[in-house]
Amino acid sequence: MNLKDIAKLAGVSTATVSNVLNGNTSKVSAVTKERIEKIIKEVDYKPNAMARSLAKKESRMIGLVVPYIGPDEDFFMNPYYARMVAALERYVRSKEYYLMLRCVPDCRQVIPQLSSWNVDGVFFLGVVESDVKEIISALDAPVVFLDTYTKEKGIVNVGLDDYKGGYLSARYLIGKGHRKIALACPDYKGPGVVRERYLGFMKACEEANIEFTEDDIYRTDTVYNGAITVGNDIALSGKGYTAVATMSDIVAFGIIEGMKQCGLSVPDDISVIGFDNLAEGEYVNPKLTTISQDINEKANAAGRGMFEILEGNKDYTADIHLPVQIIERQTVREV
Repeated sequence: MNLKDIAKLAGVSTATVSNVLNGNTSKVSAVTKERIEKIIKEVDYKPNAMARSLAKKESRMIGLVVPYIGPDEDFFMNPYYARMVAALERYVRSKEYYLMLRCVPDCRQVIPQLSSWNVDGVFFLGVVESDVKEIISALDAPVVFLDTYTKEKGIVNVGLDDYKGGYLSARYLIGKGHRKIALACPDYKGPGVVRERYLGFMKACEEANIEFTEDDIYRTDTVYNGAITVGNDIALSGKGYTAVATMSDIVAFGIIEGMKQCGLSVPDDISVIGFDNLAEGEYVNPKLTTISQDINEKANAAGRGMFEILEGNKDYTADIHLPVQIIERQTVREV
């Protein structure tokens, strides 16, 4: 049973049946619409979604690419990714679109697939600057970046005031009397989120004349188990740290566990501050002091940017950096 067969049974044109299927019923009488819908139900007709998307030149699918995920990694192990995916899906669903998720080691490798799937737009989460130009030149669909730093003009990007976040992290610890501080973070030397947070952190230390060197930086990816090892290293360093700043709550959780394994208590022996304000920070003991970001608002801002373009404003651009703030809980003490 195809469109032509249904049109014959209903005594109408195939265009009329197509209009009913696609919800374009302003020129179709209520009686005709009801007759067509009854026939569709009786014959259990299911239109080919791919064929319809090609015919209409839209799929009602929005892609989401989470790059730099290895073949053995599970992005759900990072609650930040899980919450961002959930928030973006909720926004896209509210517009009656579908979110298609891809996790890839190199975001450029998925571009041919996105084009062949006829997606109406794509979100890219945390892209390095060197990949941005290739992405926007290769895709014939609106692109919205999240947590991306680039000099490319004419794009839509939504992130945080990461510099201020790093600054607040150090400033808060210093304000609590800490002068011997360790920093646990991923590679901060390339442009991006981590670099901005590092620069803000360093600025606060400089303003307060805090002595801070490369030896006070402990490298760890945003992985819980790796952060536990770093917590061990800091606890056993013998450098007399009274506080540790991190650039994600996941790392902060691991640092606290690593300290505990070495017999140190947080915050009595050493203080720890996180970054992200994940819900898990309320569940751990002690509750995590952190730098807050509004993940839902970040996703909503990215969604608004995407649909601004999809709904006709083809020249829309934006570089949005949402505010951050300190959330005081229990993992930082005053000295």
